[in-house]
Amino acid sequence: MTDLMTEDLTPLKVSCTRTDCESGLHCYLATAKMVREETAGKCRTCGIALVDWDRVRARNYADVAFTFECMRTEFIRHHFWHTEIDDAAIEHATKKGMVAVLANVPKRVVQSIGKAEPFRDGTQTPFQGRAVYYAQHATATCCRKCVEEWHGIPRGRELEDEEIHYLSQLIVRYLQERLKGIPEEATRSARKTRKKPPLLTGED
Repeated sequence: MTDLMTEDLTPLKVSCTRTDCESGLHCYLATAKMVREETAGKCRTCGIALVDWDRVRARNYADVAFTFECMRTEFIRHHFWHTEIDDAAIEHATKKGMVAVLANVPKRVVQSIGKAEPFRDGTQTPFQGRAVYYAQHATATCCRKCVEEWHGIPRGRELEDEEIHYLSQLIVRYLQERLKGIPEEATRSARKTRKKPPLLTGED
């Protein structure tokens, strides 16, 4: 499927169900009709079948290059793999440092998608403000519906430790690829400094 890659396409306005099939950008989010007709897994607009779902849903990190290649054929995933990360997100990552940004990933996974029924599932991951949000949308770890679609982990139960680890690995891989140049450690301006107590002079 290498000839279907869209690396050189300009990122477009994002939408969870938007497609641009002529440019190789599809949507695999199944409609109720597709589920009934057993056509889930194909593009909901043009019906093309590009993804080896059994292979992707095996959740084999050693096969992550193939998984990411498949994801880039879906419109919304492609957008977050290629769109420029906003200034606030870059500033936040720079101040925190890559070590801290990456270390926080498992916690973010648990908080946003770890529960069996996350609050307002589908809206818990913003589109900008933090680099990890971009990573979650790009790797289909943004909500339980996307996790189920791409990673084959059903909704309605808590994520298991092994699943949290795998999904965290995908996010970390994205961040490592997209945040090159970010310092490993926090910048000095971000480090908390304690205020010195006032000097006691004995005078009122």
